[in-house]
Amino acid sequence: MNQDDTNRKIAASLLEIGAIKLQPDNPFTWSSGWKSPIYCDNRLSLSYPDIRSLVKDSLSSVINSRYPECEAIAGVATAGIPQGALVADTMKLPFIYVRSKPKGHGMENLIEGRVVPGQKVVVIEDLISTGGSSLKAIEAIRAAGLEVLGLGAIFTYGFDIADMNLRQASVDYFSLSNYENLLEEAINRKFIMEEQLTSLQAWRKHPDTWESPGQ
Repeated sequence: MNQDDTNRKIAASLLEIGAIKLQPDNPFTWSSGWKSPIYCDNRLSLSYPDIRSLVKDSLSSVINSRYPECEAIAGVATAGIPQGALVADTMKLPFIYVRSKPKGHGMENLIEGRVVPGQKVVVIEDLISTGGSSLKAIEAIRAAGLEVLGLGAIFTYGFDIADMNLRQASVDYFSLSNYENLLEEAINRKFIMEEQLTSLQAWRKHPDTWESPGQ
């Protein structure tokens, strides 16, 4: 199976299990206040062994080919932690994870696990939206003296702002699937109708000003 086939299969799998929902006529509201026709919770994939293995093996394969010098895997709290741990186990590499904020007691760690300055790390995130949470984790890893080779995710919305933010921070990244793959599979599998496609495509281009056709 080539990478494009894998990308489409992952998108289809996430739709089938309800990890990604598309509701252009009855949108979700994000914490930012944005109205969104899509909701993504890739943690659901952990409950499906076949899909869990597909994600784990796909992430590991891309890391092996793209970052052969990788020496450790870092997960981003919270959803990137189990995915990262699975990848690290598959690749027989050390694993660390980055909290969203320092622990409020004990050693007050921001990074959990054995930190080895100079170690070459690939960061695992479940989802890339604006890239903000990923960059916060990457900054913490770099501040601890580790070298970030790249960032890998299960899914990305493909926002221009995410690409700009990651590029400005000199972060190479990849995603197993993306919004374009998702819409293709959603049409093919009748999760959405052809007439809904224009609105869904418009949302990705201007998520901050998008309005649902159903409102």
